[in-house]
Formats: sequence, structure tokens, C-alpha cells
Amino acid sequence: MRWKIPAGVLMALAFLIPAAPAVAQTESPGLNEACQTVERKVYRDIRELFTIDLDTATNVEVRVLTNQILAAANADSLPVLPDAIQERLDGTADDLRAFLKKDVQTAWSTALRITVNRTLPDAGANVEAAAQKALDDGTIDALLAYLNNGLYAARALDCASQPTPTPTSQPTPTPSATPSATTTVAPTPASSTSLGAPGGEGGGLPVTGADTATVAGIGGALLLLGGAGYLIGRRRRSRFVA
Repeated sequence: MRWKIPAGVLMALAFLIPAAPAVAQTESPGLNEACQTVERKVYRDIRELFTIDLDTATNVEVRVLTNQILAAANADSLPVLPDAIQERLDGTADDLRAFLKKDVQTAWSTALRITVNRTLPDAGANVEAAAQKALDDGTIDALLAYLNNGLYAARALDCASQPTPTPTSQPTPTPSATPSATTTVAPTPASSTSLGAPGGEGGGLPVTGADTATVAGIGGALLLLGGAGYLIGRRRRSRFVA
């Protein structure tokens, strides 16, 4: 029952104290992994929240400070740290005070290192070099400096070094000499002079078929008429002589 009244006061103080961050801080725009302009995220330095003396602060003040750190960790989407803080909030006041004195910065440093490593997949050479330098240093100041500034400066260099894609020119199709299926081919005009006509150039072929039979019939008829005329004339001449 002792903690019911302080818990209510704690919640009121957590909302009234201006130092409690509500959202993650942001600054000027930067570039993301795809080299697109985005709002740059700034990770909060939770050491700025330690405005009380942990040795002399009341339990309520300690819990208010712890909730402020938890809000900052959640706003920055940090791993590890929120779970560690929540575990201590569920424990005793002495455990929470001891956590803030010694272990909170260790958990925070681990969370920052994990966050730095999350920027490495598919990163450019400059980002990799800057991240590795911060990880090798290992201090909270170096990790924060990389996440808040170094990452964006290195990413700008990587994006600037990428070749600008040039549009590929497509060859202009040339009309084919072969007529397509839809092309209408004009018929070649025939010569006015028949190859079989007698006056044709280059010599014509002999006329055969129905025209030849007609000529032969007429010639035969003329031959018979000529023979008959000859016989009749001869008889008349014989009679005249007699």
C-alpha cells in the first residue's frame, strides 16, 4: 500500500517535468540508404537527464528520472536498454538507484553499438569506415557522434561517388526491303504485243489449235472448187472442138 500514493505522484511528475522527451530529436535533413533525402534522426544523450544527485534524491525522483530515460530510449528505438530499465522499475528502489549509478550507461552503450551495426548492411565504403572507427573507439561520445553526424556525412560521400545512370539509346528500326504480308504488290503490266503474233519482236511461236483447222478447211474447199472448175472447163472445150 505504501507505493500507491508515490506512484500517483510519480506519474504526475513524469508529465510535468520539461526534461522528459516526448519524441526523438530531429535536425536538418540527410540521406538514407537509398540516397533519398529524409529527416535526420538525432539520438538523445541521456546523460543530460541526470540533473539530480542519486545519493540524496528521493525514491520518487529516482523513478521519475528512470521513466525519462525509458521515454528517450523508446523514442530512439534503442534495443536492450528499454527492457533493462523496465526490469529495474519492477524491482526495489535500491536496485533501481544502483542501476542508475552504474549499469544504465553500460546497457545504453550496448544499445548504441547495436544501432551502429544496424547501419552497416549494404553500406558504402565511407559508411563502413566511419562505423568501424566509432566501434573501435567504443565510447558513448564516439557512438553518438557517428549516429548523429558521422553516418550522414559518410553516406553523402558514398552517394556522391555513385555513377549517374545514363539512359540507353534504342536503335531506330530501319524499314525492311522485303515486303510484308500486308504490303500490296502492284502487278507487272503485260506487253501489248503478243508473243505468238506474226509481227512480234523476237519471233513468235506457230499458231496451232482451232485457228489452224479453220485455215486448213478453207484451203481444202478452195482446192475442190478449183478441181471442179477445171473439169467443167475441159468438157466445154471438148464439145466445142467436136
